[in-house]
Amino acid sequence: MKTHEPLNLSAPHPGPAAPGCADHPPHLVPERTRCLEGLHRDIIECDRCPRLRTYCAEVGQTRVRRYRDQEYWARPVPGFGDPEARLFILGLAPGAHGANRTGRMFTGDDSGRWLYGALYEFGFADRPESVSRDDGLTLTDAYISNVVRCAPPGNKPSPGEIAACRPFLEAELAMLTRVRVVLALGRIAFDTYVRLRRAQGFDPGRIDFRHGAEYRIPGLPVLLSSYHPSRQNTNTGVLTAPMWREIFARARALLDEPS
Repeated sequence: MKTHEPLNLSAPHPGPAAPGCADHPPHLVPERTRCLEGLHRDIIECDRCPRLRTYCAEVGQTRVRRYRDQEYWARPVPGFGDPEARLFILGLAPGAHGANRTGRMFTGDDSGRWLYGALYEFGFADRPESVSRDDGLTLTDAYISNVVRCAPPGNKPSPGEIAACRPFLEAELAMLTRVRVVLALGRIAFDTYVRLRRAQGFDPGRIDFRHGAEYRIPGLPVLLSSYHPSRQNTNTGVLTAPMWREIFARARALLDEPS
């Protein structure tokens, strides 16, 4: 795994913590932040937001009938993918019975079936379905992350919980130095990414979330936006299979352009 320069851990905190969360940045161990593997350990060990940690643990203990014989991960879920990725995919949060159960981003629920199916079709994954964190699936040239690393009640993280997790997103983007395309899944992912870049001094201009939008911000990867492949969107026709394929076809075309 490539070694990167350490992050500036003395940088100002991005904002107040959520009520009930510790009012300090996540504990990023300097010697770990030189590589994604170390950052992933920091994410897994994070306990900054008690509401989220309590909910994840409760879901893991009560479970649902179809998964009652499975042991839930029930911890923060780290990013997953190729450390040399040029495509960075940003979702919202782990699903309570998806990634919170399996321990891998977008794994074990309908959203994941849509995502990994597309990644396989367009050459980013070596198989069309992600089942568990130890199933051997490999991503090539793609990396998956979330705005929030713990499953939130009702799939709705608070603004403070989003702010509490932001240093992890910033760290990933700093380490993934080859990223050329960022795909934001849903408005919250889009807005979180844009706010982060503004805070870093970049000027995205007046941009807004809409499905299929493409933005070229000076000094940054191309930003694509898509509806999230949640059941709420896919079961109602807000996001259709052809619409979804078009997003990944465009991402692939952008990566195939001469740099």
